[in-house]
Amino acid sequence: KLICCYSRFSSKHWTARMRLLLLVLAAAVCASYAQTSNNSNDNRQQQQQQQQQPQQQQQRSVWDEAIKFTTKTKDSCTMVVSGAGDYTRLRVSCKGQTPGRSYYCDFQGKPNLCRAYNLNPRHYFTQMMWDLRKLSHACQGPRIYRPQMCKKYPDEAQMTFLASWPKTTTPKPSKPVQEPRRPAVPAQPKPATTPKPVKPQSQPIKPQPGKGTQTKKTTLKPGKTTTRPTEQPGSKASRMASEYCWKSFEGLCTYFISWFQN
Repeated sequence: KLICCYSRFSSKHWTARMRLLLLVLAAAVCASYAQTSNNSNDNRQQQQQQQQQPQQQQQRSVWDEAIKFTTKTKDSCTMVVSGAGDYTRLRVSCKGQTPGRSYYCDFQGKPNLCRAYNLNPRHYFTQMMWDLRKLSHACQGPRIYRPQMCKKYPDEAQMTFLASWPKTTTPKPSKPVQEPRRPAVPAQPKPATTPKPVKPQSQPIKPQPGKGTQTKKTTLKPGKTTTRPTEQPGSKASRMASEYCWKSFEGLCTYFISWFQN
């Protein structure tokens, strides 16, 4: 009986120890899993922070540091980028060498639609600055700027002219507009010039009776004689027919007039 009681007591004690060991092992596994998960979360947070740091530096370089340049006429200009909702806004402010010469203009667009802009936004505006510094007036350039890195993207992804002060002439379009062709006007025929009437030739002077048939010799002074062209009967008849007859009867009239003249 004593042996049976001892064996029962020892089996119960052994099962209690096994349960305790299992509980300790389970607690240790849970603690190690929690520690590894915390370490992985910390590593992920560190990686995200490292990835965000260069992006924040790029944003600061564009949003905080202004881009400066000089125009063709030595105007000192600055480019400042800001946000306006879903749009990106750019203000170009310039000051000339002459007193009182200052102006600015605003541009607006969505360059973030361009993949290259998101990788290096400052270089996007630097390429735009290369075009602005070639102008005599920074606000009198093209209406839409297309930097080389985002040239293939639509107009929505480009910086478009918005407003300027003081108000200047509207910027030139990026593409030349062809003017409508004027209809060709047919050339009007010149009116036919009618020949001037020629005075009839003076008739020869008849000799007076009693004075003989002697005629006075007339000596002409050189340099003052003018020869008048004699008009042929045919041309005179055609001229009179064109003046006094209908156009369809000019040939018939010319024939009768020349017949009467002859």
